[in-house]
Amino acid sequence: MNKTAIIIPARFKSSRFPGKPLAKILGKEMIIRVAKICQKAVGKKNVFIATDNLKIKKVCSNFNLNVLMTSPNCATGTDRIFLASKKIKSKIIVNVQGDEPLIKISDILKIIKFKKKNPDKVVCGFSSISSKDARNVNVPKVVINKNNRLIYMSRSLIPGAKKNSIKRNFFKQVCIYAFNKRELKRFYNFKKKFSKNEKAEDIEILRFLELDIPVKMVKVSGSSMAVDIKSDIKKVEKKLKK
Repeated sequence: MNKTAIIIPARFKSSRFPGKPLAKILGKEMIIRVAKICQKAVGKKNVFIATDNLKIKKVCSNFNLNVLMTSPNCATGTDRIFLASKKIKSKIIVNVQGDEPLIKISDILKIIKFKKKNPDKVVCGFSSISSKDARNVNVPKVVINKNNRLIYMSRSLIPGAKKNSIKRNFFKQVCIYAFNKRELKRFYNFKKKFSKNEKAEDIEILRFLELDIPVKMVKVSGSSMAVDIKSDIKKVEKKLKK
């Protein structure tokens, strides 16, 4: 049994970008690009696509990817990850979002290494961003304490400042998470569907804070660029061409 598996949640009916996992970036489906990067990190047999969509299953199967079918009623990607994790034996489950086509292998491995040393902590990546990017509501911003523990995450500009003269550092969430199965089960069994903050922000990791489960943030490279809306495709393609 391999102790670590990567599961990539893939939902066809994205509210901001329907069909996003199958959107092509320089001729290749985004979900395939992300899966290939993950395979280089942990090996082909330890990477799984979790989906409820037959189109996604067909495309992934054509590339010989492992596909785990899940319920169409999952509230979030992490809920889908939990259901998929029940079908495999790995102890550490890493969630790499399928809309992160620029994710680095070294960043994935850094998260896994930290989780192995801290098996009872939820782990999430973060990186520095500019003040301009911090004003983008599609980018979840992160506030941490001196021990890199997550205080809050928001689509609003945080930390705020009463006076513009105060210097602030801004950080964004990088969508690589690591869990054990117990943490995922607690997340899934939270019967309110969403915590209040999770629903308001549309950021699922806030559910762990609602459950009083600490989240440790690990700083990774700034290479990541999530595809949140259709226009982000061109930005990613521009970076890939460099």
